[in-house]
Amino acid sequence: MAEAPHQQATDAGLGCDWIAVDWGTTHLRAWAMDAGAQALDQASSADGMAGLAQDGFEPALIALIAPWLSSDRCVPVIACGMVGSRQGWVEAAYRATPCTALADETTRPQVADPRIAVHIAPGISQNSPADVMRGEETQIAGFLALNPRFDGVICLPGTHSKWVQVSAGEIVSFQTFMTGEMFATLSRHTVLRHSVTEGWDDAAFDAALSDALSRPERLAARLFTLRADGLLHGQPGGVARAKLSGALIGAELAAAKPYWLGMNIALIGAPDLCATYARALNTQGATPVTLDSAPMTRAGLAAIRKQIEDMP
Repeated sequence: MAEAPHQQATDAGLGCDWIAVDWGTTHLRAWAMDAGAQALDQASSADGMAGLAQDGFEPALIALIAPWLSSDRCVPVIACGMVGSRQGWVEAAYRATPCTALADETTRPQVADPRIAVHIAPGISQNSPADVMRGEETQIAGFLALNPRFDGVICLPGTHSKWVQVSAGEIVSFQTFMTGEMFATLSRHTVLRHSVTEGWDDAAFDAALSDALSRPERLAARLFTLRADGLLHGQPGGVARAKLSGALIGAELAAAKPYWLGMNIALIGAPDLCATYARALNTQGATPVTLDSAPMTRAGLAAIRKQIEDMP
């Protein structure tokens, strides 16, 4: 995937009330927000957590959002994601399940610039089986703020897909699948890189999905078949790509079946990826609702902002 270009914040004459930040491993994204939690402007850079030293977080943030800041006031900056990890700006300790998606408290790093007051949302952990999330909990909080009566399962497809059981407004349990990372690794750094290219084939995806759902224990063998079909039968690279995706998502759905079977399901993530997961679930008789992750992140950060405002 090509790296997203840097997007500089535009002029501050927007009446910016606060700033929402989604700070991941590889990218930093920010939105200038009004008092009604609507985005007025946005900016992004490749200054993700993984590329910054401890003293690099504040300069990276200021470089991105400087046009939104004013010398006559201190703007709240509400952030989520890997910025709160042990390797981040400051560690925002995990909260253990079961718990609400919306945290009671945030962690505040020390800043030198008087124009900002930074609040970092904590992640969520599960003791057994051991699991953690950072950033997804804010998307879930945003979804629940908009859908307070939801009871069911939220799936967040991505590099590390999450299946999250939600009941009575709480995150009860969750499970992470490295499906996206496995797809990237297998298609770029194994022998399959010679067979998997751009393109897509819906029928090939459906067939591989069905096979993986019915016989997930055969996944490793099915993967090498992608290479052999290319060598022996001239299988197109787009077909191999669809089959690889179908096999990995099928294995994920097979393992996550106790979460989604017979449940209300919401998918939160990139629209194209959510559409692929929705197609897979539709074959099993499930009818998930799909939502873009960016609005859910902003809604979750807005809920945190309101909670901070309401504190005595």
